[in-house]
Amino acid sequence: MSNENYKSGFVSIIGRPNVGKSTFLNKVIGQKIAIMSDKPQTTRNKIQGVYTTDHSQIIFIDTPGIHKPKHKLGDFMMKVAQNTLNEVDLILFMINAVEGFGKGDQFIIERLKQTNQPVFLVINKIDQVHPDELITLIDQYKEMYPFKEIIPISALEGNNVTTLLEQIEKYMPNGPQYYPADQVTDHPERFIITELIREKVLHLTREEIPHSIAVVMDSLERRGDGNTVYIAATIIVERDSQKGIVIGKQGKMLKEVGRLARIDIEALLGSKVFLELWVKVQKDWRNRLNQLRDFGFREDEY
Repeated sequence: MSNENYKSGFVSIIGRPNVGKSTFLNKVIGQKIAIMSDKPQTTRNKIQGVYTTDHSQIIFIDTPGIHKPKHKLGDFMMKVAQNTLNEVDLILFMINAVEGFGKGDQFIIERLKQTNQPVFLVINKIDQVHPDELITLIDQYKEMYPFKEIIPISALEGNNVTTLLEQIEKYMPNGPQYYPADQVTDHPERFIITELIREKVLHLTREEIPHSIAVVMDSLERRGDGNTVYIAATIIVERDSQKGIVIGKQGKMLKEVGRLARIDIEALLGSKVFLELWVKVQKDWRNRLNQLRDFGFREDEY
């Protein structure tokens, strides 16, 4: 699109784990591209969501939640999150209004002080707190960093999200339309499918399975008239006991993972889906660089 008044730019969403970054991104884009879980460290890769209007295009980067790394996967996630800060036109620092200030926020603010980009403070989950608490929270954060804008929202309910988008647009430079108007993410569909499967495992196993799972796509085939898709994928866990939990008694858990994932995948592809899932143990994969690379985590891309 060649329009000298057209605005476009890149926006990084950062924050402690579980503040609602993926929920916000899904709300803005209008469909599910980032997986959601109430456990920390759900997002592992940079997920770009593309929001296009007649006069602007905003490309969002949803980073892994910033936290102190405990293993090589954690190191990788931290590098991804930090590197994005210097590559964007605007940074959204998202906090959870319910939890308020935490140690991790101080860690992030110190990183923000090392960047020159404008930063918005986005206070999420405002539907869960009293307005008086919100005022106290705003005053507290104002003292720590010179935010360009402070905008309270509820990503889940959609409160104030439009206002936030309008403010973001004001800070975008004039630029081209990088992606076609109907494109909502830069990730290939295979990546999103594996993420949707991983989300179901996290959701259904609750506290029983920590974040020691990965999902690898084995095959994706369109058959017949192209309206039927056959997918085979493997869920990777670290221990035999976890394999037992994911499969469940008489395979019930794995069946339910497949059923729920298939619903989301069919909505994504607009096709009938046959989904076959396997579970495999790869001991201690999060600390083995060769296995991280096999599962798509590549340091040299960041």
